[in-house]
Amino acid sequence: MPTASRSSSSRTRPTAAERTDGRGAMRGVHSLVERLGGMEPQDAWVVSCYLKLEPRDRTRGKYLIKLKNRMRERLNALPEDVTREERMRIERDLERTREFLAQPSNLPPGQGIAIFASEAQDLFEAIPLPRVFRSRLAIARTPLVRELAALDDEYGLVLCAVCDRTSARIFAVTAFEAREIEDLVDTPASRAGKFHGTRSFGSQGRGLTAPGEHNYHQRIREEKQRHFAAVAERLFELARGEPVQGVVVAGVGADAGAVIPHIHPYLADRVLGTARLNPKSASASAVMDAVLEVRRAREREWEAEHVRRLADTVGTGWAVNGIAAALDALAHGQVRTLLVRPDATSAGFRCDGDGRLAVTEEGCAGTTAEPVPDVIDDAIEEALHQGCHVDVVEDADARTAVDGLAALLRFTRG
Repeated sequence: MPTASRSSSSRTRPTAAERTDGRGAMRGVHSLVERLGGMEPQDAWVVSCYLKLEPRDRTRGKYLIKLKNRMRERLNALPEDVTREERMRIERDLERTREFLAQPSNLPPGQGIAIFASEAQDLFEAIPLPRVFRSRLAIARTPLVRELAALDDEYGLVLCAVCDRTSARIFAVTAFEAREIEDLVDTPASRAGKFHGTRSFGSQGRGLTAPGEHNYHQRIREEKQRHFAAVAERLFELARGEPVQGVVVAGVGADAGAVIPHIHPYLADRVLGTARLNPKSASASAVMDAVLEVRRAREREWEAEHVRRLADTVGTGWAVNGIAAALDALAHGQVRTLLVRPDATSAGFRCDGDGRLAVTEEGCAGTTAEPVPDVIDDAIEEALHQGCHVDVVEDADARTAVDGLAALLRFTRG
């Protein structure tokens, strides 16, 4: 019977130090989040930039054009009490950010990047991201770190098994890295060489398969199935040791999804999909790209489901559609999932008394209203602060159902 063991072929193996849980880069991000979150609001102004870098954004430098427009808008929206010295520092931080992003060599291969800059705090950090909710730029006393912090919960740990009929490599994939943690090979107790049996001929001269050849191919099929079952069992063991957000299986041809029928029911509902990868040559970066592509496809399915749920429940009190209605639901802590139309923008206000967001000054009745350049961006940050799920609806057809902002609710108000 085949058993799984570590391979000894010539392919480069991960060292003992590299066989980690795949969270080394994430720990570095946690340290940065702690540093940014520990900044006191009175210390200095901080530029926070989240930038989408999808292929369409990179075409002819579109992302830079949009970034420059946002920088100009945010500078014009600075409070009147900002001193001349503070403004000059902010302008230098914005210029540092622009110059960094203008260099193609500084752009990550993924579809997003976050930058935090503050000259007064001796701060300039650029973090490659698998994606961002949408391009945002803020100049505030506190950095916008919640999207960065939420990546760990949202992406979590994904196990990717890259298999063929005799070997398997298992990778731990997070939002920031893919790292090989297992290298397995099928070692059956006895595997015969290529079958060299005889052939018999019928009355019409046609070749008939000898019984020995049938048994040989049957044994090969059984060994493949046992191998895939052993890989599935190893995935289950790894998942029991640490919470796993999802599973991706990969291979060449029919082997791409061959492990799925063997996966334990405990993990079956966490299978995100399949990918085409060759276990003999797949690099960590290729695995990372494949897993992120599978996630993007699954996210489009989640978007469609959220929009269907919105349409079904918007009249029942369990969903709201529209910027003002969604902001009101956020103010009352009702939001479970915030749906965002990616191209929506709207100036608004933050109420000084309780910090709630509103589209008009009248929405802050009884307290001072502080203007905000784009209330959609602030709504995303507030939703993350409340632990809500944020879904930016990218699908061109589905987004038309979202009137700027919409929300699926945790509870109704009588």
